[in-house]
Amino acid sequence: MRIHMLFSRVRKFYPCVFLLLTGLALSSCITTTTGGFVIEASEEQALDDYMKLAIAYYDANDMQGARRHITNAMNISDRDSSVYTVLALIYQREGDLQLAGENFQRAINLDRGNSRARNNYAVLLFELERYRDVYQQLERVANDVEYEGRAIAFENLGRAAIQLNRLSDAQIAFERALQLNPNLYVSALESALVYFEMADYERARSKFQNYLTISEYTGVPHSPRALLAGIQIEDYFQNQRFVDNVVLVLETLYRTSPEYQTYLSMQNGR
Repeated sequence: MRIHMLFSRVRKFYPCVFLLLTGLALSSCITTTTGGFVIEASEEQALDDYMKLAIAYYDANDMQGARRHITNAMNISDRDSSVYTVLALIYQREGDLQLAGENFQRAINLDRGNSRARNNYAVLLFELERYRDVYQQLERVANDVEYEGRAIAFENLGRAAIQLNRLSDAQIAFERALQLNPNLYVSALESALVYFEMADYERARSKFQNYLTISEYTGVPHSPRALLAGIQIEDYFQNQRFVDNVVLVLETLYRTSPEYQTYLSMQNGR
């Protein structure tokens, strides 16, 4: 059966199930700005201009140019927390994770209130599977009411809590994330999965419906993880029509995925 026919069948039951979801990962935060260096400027202005140039080169994936300008910034001030934050991001992108960690720590030591540095350090720590340290950093970030990325910080705090099997803490973090930004589809999906794990099936279903609404509104496609979540939750409620349609999508598009193998194990275990 052709793929568009499969999508058509799924749409008849739920209009947004046919979408595909991109992978989930913690993301770093760096302000994207551009600007030129003003020769006749104060040291403070020169530092700011060099930082802007370093960030612009970083965003353009030119690490050599970014490093050149961050070195110029450091020559003006080697006690600026933001300088070490950007330097750490450069090291991280280049794969020098130990140096990245050291520079994130230096940035935080210079300014304990640098939530952007803490958030980006948490991204690195998550990559290294140091989940307790991730949780510690993000807890500080999430409680910074002035930090513009606070909603995502709560979302990532919840994901770290899941890795630590702290399901109640994860649920609280996801609820706070959604309270700050109701369009966070990851928080809605992960919240549904946590409730399902806690055997609170009604709330799991409600959160999954919330996730479907957000994904439809934002146009975000579904991942194998999201499709499997729908299968598991609706299977509990014996919604066979929904399950059959979503299984068809999972099987057709993600036959080699771990989620499809989990679905097969579910069937074999019956």
